[in-house]
Amino acid sequence: MDETTEATATTTAGTGGAGHLFTAHDVTAVMPKRGGGETTVFRGLEFHVDGGEVVDLTGPSGSGKSTLLTAFARLNVHTTGSFALDGEDSDTFTPQRWRVAVAYLPQTSTLIGETVADAIRLPWTFKVRQDARAHEAKDMLSDAHIRATLDRMGCRDIDLDRAPRDLSGGQAARVSLARTLLTKPRVLLADEVDAGLDEENADKVADLLKLAAHDGTAVVRIRHRAPDGRATRMMVLKAGELREVPLPTAAQVAAAQRADAVDGSADGAQGDGTEE
Repeated sequence: MDETTEATATTTAGTGGAGHLFTAHDVTAVMPKRGGGETTVFRGLEFHVDGGEVVDLTGPSGSGKSTLLTAFARLNVHTTGSFALDGEDSDTFTPQRWRVAVAYLPQTSTLIGETVADAIRLPWTFKVRQDARAHEAKDMLSDAHIRATLDRMGCRDIDLDRAPRDLSGGQAARVSLARTLLTKPRVLLADEVDAGLDEENADKVADLLKLAAHDGTAVVRIRHRAPDGRATRMMVLKAGELREVPLPTAAQVAAAQRADAVDGSADGAQGDGTEE
């Protein structure tokens, strides 16, 4: 999660309007300070995203990127704003229904259960889905369906009977993402879900997000890595202002990835414990 820093700049970019899948208007975050007082992280931000888009949200550490995503998901009590999905105001949704439709995926997700299949079924076990009232989770989401979905997502290496604690960092990240995608969100808010992963696993996670967008989900992802060419738009949150910036060219993406690979090789010599 981002640490918040004081920012007094007011509003701006990425403005939304009618006709977009998801819109956010006048989003403000005012956080309490340790020892008293308040910090304005950002004020009056506007944002929109449509199905099939992958929007990269970048900016310096502490600029409030995670705060913004949790505001979109209506998970942050220190934020205010108006949000709509397909033109329907978020106030007409129950919090539970909104958070299924506008799903927030944190940097590190907890996988609970004796097996990977159990961990993936968790949303159904807790009856997150409205249609899960009268059915057992396993009836709603069979092993065969989970297996077929994971295979389609390129996760053939993940055994459903394996204990979640035995997964590598990259596998755990993909299982968490697959679990969220199986709830069929309209908007997926991915909070730097590739953090701490080696390049191979980060690439696999990015492929899953792109596949979700191809299927019609609107994807917003926080990134600190080099551009990977998958984004359809790029936004920067800095000093309390949100603005859209041009996407890098293919040549710029290739150069950035080469530089990132060199840096990653140096870091990898120390080991990060996430390689499969």
